[in-house]
Amino acid sequence: MYTKTLLTLAFAATSLVASNLADDVKKAGLKAIPSSTIELLKLIDNPKNPITPKKIELGKKLYFDPRLSKSGFISCNSCHNLGEGGDDGLSAAIGHKWTANPHHLNSPTVYNAVFFNSQFWDGRDPHLEAQAQGPIQAAPEMSATPEHVVATVTSMPEYVKEFKSAYGKDVKITFEKVADTIATFERTLVTPSVFDDYLNGNDKAMTPSQKEGLKTFMDKGCATCHNGIALGGAMNAFNITGTYKYMDVGDFKGDKNGMVKVPTLRNITQTAPYFHNGQIWSLQDAIKEMGRIQLGQNISDKEAASIEEFLKALEGRKGNITLPMLPASSSTTPQPDIN
Repeated sequence: MYTKTLLTLAFAATSLVASNLADDVKKAGLKAIPSSTIELLKLIDNPKNPITPKKIELGKKLYFDPRLSKSGFISCNSCHNLGEGGDDGLSAAIGHKWTANPHHLNSPTVYNAVFFNSQFWDGRDPHLEAQAQGPIQAAPEMSATPEHVVATVTSMPEYVKEFKSAYGKDVKITFEKVADTIATFERTLVTPSVFDDYLNGNDKAMTPSQKEGLKTFMDKGCATCHNGIALGGAMNAFNITGTYKYMDVGDFKGDKNGMVKVPTLRNITQTAPYFHNGQIWSLQDAIKEMGRIQLGQNISDKEAASIEEFLKALEGRKGNITLPMLPASSSTTPQPDIN
């Protein structure tokens, strides 16, 4: 009887600690992806262009279609590969004519980008719809013009038919409409994880080592910048307590105020290399460098390993995305231009 009572008290104490940790995490501003589809849709939907199954499917085709680029070779998926972390795994993005990003900028993940307050490393666009227009037109990326994109899409009867089905028979296919449709698909690229299950009430969703890592993450102050649903995605000062040791690689210094977008920590185990210029390949090294330059903390190997264990709990459940079959080009479809 005495042993049974002790076990009961021990279990109750463990549950209380788990509950307090989840409460502390929420108080620090970290939020879960809702388990309710209805609640999730409220967060990811765009009232000006509501998500529908037809728009999602059309947006997916456009996302994977390399003919939107000048060369006919590069698609959105080239730099934001949905088969892995939603990025390209390169230090600097490679685009048109095998050009490396002139500022030596790393491709951010597209997964969970709908939760970011700011898009691009300098945060110049707040929404996915605006962001989707940028890489298509950027010379070192897809290097296309709005006219090329419209001419490409409207040259294919199947695309025209799908736009009318998705938006109505009187739809005008514009460059902005194409970008909006791609963004509609991107809004659905949400990856809930065991961390979300834990915050949503399942105390057993995370392992003990992941919970311990979450405590270390909180104790070190990482949640100061990595918060919200994305655990990142907002603008923050960079080089607060030290200078990033690879700051001289590329010329990026942030926005006009020196602010840089905080990378999401979701699926961070799959998005190496790290930092805006992709100079650190080890996640534990990235954790220690962030501690030094952002928190003034000397994070030990043990603490970095502990935090990494927590970050594994942010590996999300990705949807089963089937490669779309794209419409055939026609005699009026712009030909690839590699120059």
